[in-house]
Amino acid sequence: MGAHLQPLALRLLALTFPLVAKGFSDETLEKAAKSEGYCSRILRAQGTRREGYNEFSLRVEGDPEFYKPGNSYRVTLSAATPAYFRGFTLIALKEGKEGDKEDDHAGTFQIIDEEETQFMSNCPVAVTESTPRRRTRIQVFWTAPPAGTGCVILKASIVQKRIIYFQDEGSLTKKICEQDSASEGVTDKPILDCCACGTAKYRLTFYGNWSEKTHPKDFPRRTNHWSAIIGSSHSKNYILWEYGGYASEGVKQVAELGSPVKMEEEIRQQSDEVLTVIKAKAQWPAWQPLNVRAAPSAEFSVDRHRHLMSFLTMLGPSPDWNVGLSAEDLCTKDCGWVQKVVQDLIPWDAGTDSGVTYESPNKPTVPQEKIRPLTSLDHPQSPFYDPEGGSIKLVARVVIERIARKGEQCNIVPDNIDDIVADLAPEEKEEDDTPETCIYSNWSPWSACSSSTCEKGKRMRQRMLKAQLDLSVPCPDTQDFQPCMGPGCSDEDGSTCMMSDWITWSPCSVSCGMGTRSRERYVKQFPEDGSMCKVPTEETEKCIVNEECSPSSCLVTEWGEWDECSASCGMGMKRRHRMIKMTPADGSMCKAETTEAEKCMMPECHTIPCLLSPWSEWSDCSVTCGKGMRTRQRMLKSAAELGDCNEELEQAEKCMLPECPIDCELTEWSQWSECNTSCGKGHMIRTRMIKIEPQFGGTACPETVQRTKCRLRKCLRGPGMEKRRWKEAREKRRSEQAKKNIDSEQYPVCRLKPWTAWTECSALCGGGIQERYMMVKKRSKSTQFTSCKDKKELRACNVHPC
Repeated sequence: MGAHLQPLALRLLALTFPLVAKGFSDETLEKAAKSEGYCSRILRAQGTRREGYNEFSLRVEGDPEFYKPGNSYRVTLSAATPAYFRGFTLIALKEGKEGDKEDDHAGTFQIIDEEETQFMSNCPVAVTESTPRRRTRIQVFWTAPPAGTGCVILKASIVQKRIIYFQDEGSLTKKICEQDSASEGVTDKPILDCCACGTAKYRLTFYGNWSEKTHPKDFPRRTNHWSAIIGSSHSKNYILWEYGGYASEGVKQVAELGSPVKMEEEIRQQSDEVLTVIKAKAQWPAWQPLNVRAAPSAEFSVDRHRHLMSFLTMLGPSPDWNVGLSAEDLCTKDCGWVQKVVQDLIPWDAGTDSGVTYESPNKPTVPQEKIRPLTSLDHPQSPFYDPEGGSIKLVARVVIERIARKGEQCNIVPDNIDDIVADLAPEEKEEDDTPETCIYSNWSPWSACSSSTCEKGKRMRQRMLKAQLDLSVPCPDTQDFQPCMGPGCSDEDGSTCMMSDWITWSPCSVSCGMGTRSRERYVKQFPEDGSMCKVPTEETEKCIVNEECSPSSCLVTEWGEWDECSASCGMGMKRRHRMIKMTPADGSMCKAETTEAEKCMMPECHTIPCLLSPWSEWSDCSVTCGKGMRTRQRMLKSAAELGDCNEELEQAEKCMLPECPIDCELTEWSQWSECNTSCGKGHMIRTRMIKIEPQFGGTACPETVQRTKCRLRKCLRGPGMEKRRWKEAREKRRSEQAKKNIDSEQYPVCRLKPWTAWTECSALCGGGIQERYMMVKKRSKSTQFTSCKDKKELRACNVHPC
């Protein structure tokens, strides 16, 4: 690599090293640097230091004193006007470490702008400049190390002309320590007042990572889900939940039942302290790939008075386990708004139920305990239990990203390009900016409002693209949307009451049988003509929960809110869910449905140019047996020129076919048995055992017993011959016994015990094996007597077919 391509910081730092004398190539420098711990040599570089010199500064967004393990932070290196710098080096070390070992470095950096920054080739954990030029500011992300790392020192060096500024203390060094996970979220010190101006808009996105793959112990396969997300942006005068505090009734209902109804009611009662109610739908099942189901998200706003945000969601089924954030401050000390928060979440216990497993029966905690994080040593039956006391594996991640700011801003640190780009929200334009090369029809009349009440809805109109004269010039959308409300709810009508949205229905007054439930709304603005509001503010209706109240029926929760309609126009389907609270007392199966579907009607489809074909039939399962996936597709029928169509064109779901067949598996054949006769024709047999029985249609077992013929010498016939044969056999036995007696005199005696009884047959049918043994009773100590050994005999048994 030529010297003109080396980062400037690397070349100038090299001036301080005696190794790089005249005549040494860059390749030599690189090899020597790698072999001698170049990262530590960066930290020991000799340069100019100025005490109290604050022309350059290193800071972490929000100036936190503590970091949360695994969290990401924006790190900025800047120069005060009119100063500038040409190069830099940025590194992160564990406190007290020198940097000469790989384990000395803490966390990881992430490049934001590749034209500005890159990782140093000789020290990949350090960040340096991409090209040497004048600059006043650079930014990178730093991801904090895992728990147990302790304090971390972020250090920077600045190269200005041929001067290297490096400070062990002061504005180019930042110390940040690990936050204790057990006290995370506990408000040990008062939340500071916010000095930011205007408002900021954020998007919360929730990524669940709780699945059978990540948390296999006792994972509930059938009913696992995340409940609906509920939360708000609020002031420091109102705290939804916090570690060390007690759960309110609303938090309890979310924690135990997954119901956000009471929690939303509590939030709306704090209207002066709340700016936005945060809501996102439930997830059934708890985890699916993002290409099958998008992560739930919600948007909310903050201002100077209400600059905190909190939310919670239950992982179900569980006794009272949740995840969420408590009083997350989105206001910075520099009077600005945090751009991004990424937080990994562990489950916490609401302190209202004493169950220890996912599906423990209801067991109220009396008296109620404080909210606390779950640990791996809570109970041996807990699905998170670890006898070594390790950290709980994370179950979710939440990303909070700023998407817009409104009003005049007064942040002390000037905006960077990322801040400006992130806040470029699309603004409504009064003038028609249609290119001359796009020929449209006139706009159609506005459709009817999708809401027939004073709740917010939308209406739409369309126009047709008749011709596109220049294909290189894109044509704007062919459909337009506008917010609206039902008749009599116009903002411009001076005699109209402006009403809030209906607060969701209260729980049914009974847990079994028919009861009542109610909902309410409040007046947001009275009529300008001074008349009274005659719009009802409360509604009551009958409700039925658990129609059958006998011991053979199971108790279920109320139905949750309906999901959005599956169709954007015309007829579609919508679903709602409920949970099983308690199985039947008599031990029978619970037959209650946990999902309900019904048709829903959206505005006429002719007002929407996105025309789709019906879904195709589901494809065959991707496997021939066991678990797999199947897909279905539909096609875009309207022409692409009619505007973007955001409807999904492919869906995938799990499928289950019969279990895969298991073939029969056998042992190897045994040795052939002895012939079953002492003379003439006979047979021998051999057997083998069944190791695995065939299942689910697998290959059947072949024969387990085989026999073959055997032929010995001819048998002698006649009584005289038979007599002679017995006589010869008797004489033979006598001679063998005499020989044994002689041997026993010459050698020490080898005595054997009698044969043991035959063992039980190894198989009930199909051919098995029996064994018997003759053990040595007295063994000779002479090395010459080697034939004195235990004996073993085998024979076939139960040879009849199974």
